[in-house]
Amino acid sequence: MKYINAHALKKQIHDADEIAVLDIREHGQYGENHLFFAVSLPYSALELDIARLVPRKNTRIVMYGNKHDDEVVKRASLAATALGYTDISILQDGVQGWQAEGYATFSGVNLPSKTFGELAERVYDTPRISALQLQALLTDDSNKIIVLDGRPVPEYKKMNIPGSVCCPNGELALRAGELAPDPETTIVINCAGRTRSIVGAQTLINLGIPNKVYALENGTQGWYLADLPLEHQSDRIYPRSIQDKNLPILQKRSAAIATRYNVLTINAAQVEQWLAQTDRTTFVCDVRTPEEFAQGNLPACVQHTPGGQLIQATDEYVGVRKSRLVLLDFDGVRAPVIASWLRQLGWEVYLLKNPESLQVVGSAAMHRPALCHTTIFAGDQIASFIKTHPQVKIIDTRPSMQFRKLRLQDATWAIRPTMAAAVPKDKETAILLIGEQPEKLQILAADLERAGHTEIYSACMDTEQIRHSGLAVSADETVLPDEKCIDFLFFVHDRHQGNKEAARKYLEWETNLISQIDDLERQTFSFN
Repeated sequence: MKYINAHALKKQIHDADEIAVLDIREHGQYGENHLFFAVSLPYSALELDIARLVPRKNTRIVMYGNKHDDEVVKRASLAATALGYTDISILQDGVQGWQAEGYATFSGVNLPSKTFGELAERVYDTPRISALQLQALLTDDSNKIIVLDGRPVPEYKKMNIPGSVCCPNGELALRAGELAPDPETTIVINCAGRTRSIVGAQTLINLGIPNKVYALENGTQGWYLADLPLEHQSDRIYPRSIQDKNLPILQKRSAAIATRYNVLTINAAQVEQWLAQTDRTTFVCDVRTPEEFAQGNLPACVQHTPGGQLIQATDEYVGVRKSRLVLLDFDGVRAPVIASWLRQLGWEVYLLKNPESLQVVGSAAMHRPALCHTTIFAGDQIASFIKTHPQVKIIDTRPSMQFRKLRLQDATWAIRPTMAAAVPKDKETAILLIGEQPEKLQILAADLERAGHTEIYSACMDTEQIRHSGLAVSADETVLPDEKCIDFLFFVHDRHQGNKEAARKYLEWETNLISQIDDLERQTFSFN
C-alpha cells in the first residue's frame, strides 16, 4: 500500500496533472464530511462505477475514508488494483488526517457545482424574485408570466410550484422559446434550492433572449418556507419538439455563447485520437434528454449526461479532475451552452461536430465475478428455501431505509463495509444475501467466497416481495439507529420531508459555501 499525507495531496489536487480523489465511504458518510474536490465512490459499488468515473487505468488516484476504518480503504484499493488500476495512494489518517493539517472539509453533495452557483449569482448579479413576489404575480391574471422548473422530470414530479412547467436547465436554450414565445412574458426559473435556479436564469440572460428573466430565490424550499402550497405528481413537461423555423436563431445564440467562452469545436477523428491516449482522460458526454439518448446509436464510449445535471452535479459523471470533456448534441443549441458553464467551472471542454461519425467501439465490461460456492435464487423461491433451511443466516443488504421500513424477521442488515462483522465466524454456516441489485449481490458473494465461506445463497427482493413472501416480517424502525445508516444522507433528506428547520439549515449551508473555500479552490472557477 502506498500512502500520501494531506499536504502532498493538497498540492496534487491543484497541480497541472490529472487526479481522481475518491471517497470510498458510503453516501451518508461522504455527505456529512468530505474534501471539496472528492468524488463519491462507495466501496459497496466500487467495481460497478469506477470504470465510468475513472476510465483510464493509470490515472493518479488517491482514496480515503475514516481514520478508524483504514481496513475498508485498503480493501477498496485492492479491489481497484484487481481491476487493473496501477497508481493508487491512500490518504494517511483519512479525512481526519486532512482536518488535522488544517484543511477544511464540507458537508453536502456536488460541492464544486453548488459553490460555483453561489459565485455566479454574485458575479452576474442574477435577477431574483422571492416566493411571495412570485405568488403575487401569479395571482394577477393581467401578468404574462411562466415558471419553468429546471430540474429533471422525476425530481419535478415529486413537488413543484403550482402551474410550473418542467424544462430541465439543459433544455432551456432549445425549448424556452416554445414555452414563452411572447417576448413580453416574464420567465421565472426554479429548482429545489438555489443552484439550478441561478444557472438556469443566467443561461437565458447570457443567450440574450428578449424576455425578462428571474431566478426564484431559494426555489421550492423558499416557496415552502413562505407557507405556500406545492403540487405533486404534475405532468406539465417541456415540448418534445421545436419548430424548424426557430432553429437558426437558437443556433446563432448558442454559437455566440461558445465564442464568448472560447469553446472550440472538434471532429470525430480528434476525439478518437484523444480516447486512445494513455496519458490523458477524455469524457464524451451526450447532453440531450434521456429519450433522445435512448434512441441513438452512439458508441459505448459516450455517456449520457443531461446538460443541466452535468453542470449541477459534475462530480457524479466525471471522476478525474483536470480531464478533458467533449460534449455533443444533434442540434447545435444545447451543448454550446452547457460547455460555456463547464468552462467557467474550470474544465477543458470541446464541442463535437457531426457526432454521428464517431466510430470508437468498445467499453469497460460489466464486472461479473466468477462464483463457485454461491447459488442464485429468484425472490419467490426464498420462502420455501428458508422453511427448509431454518438455520441460514439472513443478511439484508438493501438500503438501510428500506430495511427499516420492512424486513424478514430474522434478518440482519449489512452492506459491504460492514459485512465482515455480520457474517458467522463458522465459514460453513449457510448465508442468504438479500438485496435489490444483482450486481451488488454478486460482489458481496465474491467477497464472502474469498473470505472462505462455502455455502452462500443470493436473491433479489424488494420491499413488496418481502411483504408478500408469506414469511414472518418486522416493521420496527427502531431496530437500526441513525448512526448505523451509513448509506443514507439525512442532511439532504429531511428538507424534502416537511421539515422546515432542515430546509432553512440547508439554504444557510448553500449560501455559506463561498465563505468556506480557500483561495486555491476559488481560483478553479473562471467567470467572463
